[in-house]
Amino acid sequence: MTNPDSLRTNPDSLRGTALAFRALHVPGHPLVLPNAWDAASARIVEGAGAAAVATTSAGLAWGLGTADGDRLDRDAALGVVGRIVAAVRVPVSADIESGYAQDAQGVADTVRAVLAAGAVGVNIEDALYGDEGGGAPLRPVAEQAERIAAARAAADAAGVPLYINARIDTYLRGAGKIEEILERAAAFLAAGADGVFVPGAVDPVTVKTLVEGIEGPLNVLVGPGAPSVAELAALGVARISAGSGIAQAAHALVHRAARELLDAGTYDSLTDGLDYGELNTLMGRSS
Repeated sequence: MTNPDSLRTNPDSLRGTALAFRALHVPGHPLVLPNAWDAASARIVEGAGAAAVATTSAGLAWGLGTADGDRLDRDAALGVVGRIVAAVRVPVSADIESGYAQDAQGVADTVRAVLAAGAVGVNIEDALYGDEGGGAPLRPVAEQAERIAAARAAADAAGVPLYINARIDTYLRGAGKIEEILERAAAFLAAGADGVFVPGAVDPVTVKTLVEGIEGPLNVLVGPGAPSVAELAALGVARISAGSGIAQAAHALVHRAARELLDAGTYDSLTDGLDYGELNTLMGRSS
């Protein structure tokens, strides 16, 4: 009997899945991604109707008992990605932080491992953490472009049109203005990225400026207070991500339920839990 997991990761299957994922990025008709962090959350997201599953590096790291911010081991992260791919029937994109590597060749190795896990998209960010880069908040443009080019070359060599989403952390790190974002976006797209992700940009004027100034699909990060999906679609956004928000909400429920049980001895926080039978059936489904 053929192993279904091997079918997902063979080059022809990956190529078809990657093309299908790429086609979901349509300005004005955005791909909406309630990010997942493990096989269970991925199945729930898929079951809710998501056309694809994208991981959240923060949620994934927390699920493994590790902090976010380039602290997770590549093999550990991609092991979870592989389990997510095996659990769902839709395309999967992996948040690989800054590439789980010190140099461009290492990023290429990570991309090969992503493809081996069966994912057909990656987010790769330009943020620097800790002592890397002498304390600078962002990787220099030329260096980040080299890393993206290495990722593109590795995917092309494998014959898979991997969707590379270049995340620009200028706003999150307080490291510049919109002009720098546009400069970085142009350089990263020229290096081989397919789209640009600018977390922290949610006000309509800024989003519209980015849509008009970036020659590629724009991805934005949403949460409470952000414009609705319909409003972002009208601005020309092509991809909308919840990031770590759903994982944070899930962990907040764990905290509330635990405190209520321990402090008050009551259980009201559990009232809206998913039905055991339905959840168990979903998890027991053949992938």
